[in-house]
Amino acid sequence: MNVFEAVKQYVTTRQAAEHYGIRVNRNGMCACPFHNDKTPSMKVDRRFHCFGCQADGDVIDFVSRLTGTGTREAAVMLAQDFSIPYEDRAPTGRSRPRPKAPPETPEQQFKRMERYAFRVLSDYYHLLRRWEKDLAPQTPEETWNPLFTEALQNKAKVEYLLDTLLFLSMEERASLITEYGKEVKRLERRMAELTAEDKTGRDRSHRRSAPAPER
Repeated sequence: MNVFEAVKQYVTTRQAAEHYGIRVNRNGMCACPFHNDKTPSMKVDRRFHCFGCQADGDVIDFVSRLTGTGTREAAVMLAQDFSIPYEDRAPTGRSRPRPKAPPETPEQQFKRMERYAFRVLSDYYHLLRRWEKDLAPQTPEETWNPLFTEALQNKAKVEYLLDTLLFLSMEERASLITEYGKEVKRLERRMAELTAEDKTGRDRSHRRSAPAPER
């Protein structure tokens, strides 16, 4: 399958929307990112449709509009972000070079930064909730796990930041992104390091528990 066929088969618009930081409620509705949507008016499932501005299309159309890129660039981005294999068949004969995507407008740049901040903070918040639940001490004498302590210290702050991105004015959201931009990048790096350490630990445990080869 080429990249367009592969992406459309394996990724729904809802999955893409949530991956890029758009909050979707249990009914599949979200605030439309393509107009100033005060209440959720977009339905996302395998495709998307906004009942406010009438935006409509498939997952590739959605990401293309969301990022301001062409449909192929959007399809390749989805394939990379969701680890989807595809055949990259080179076109036969000579073809015209693709025009470069226009530079981002300030509004597009802000929306991209806002989605990035929401995604990182949301991932970190879910980690904090898991640490608070799974690593809580079982007895008063037990030494507190540092990750449990971190969850207690940071959960309320992250909840406040997420609420700001979801419900407050654009000026307040822009101020938050400016103030906490470096911290959000630091959190993303730290979560990547924790994931790598966790994977290394699981690999080592798997090698130790693997049965010896028969002789």
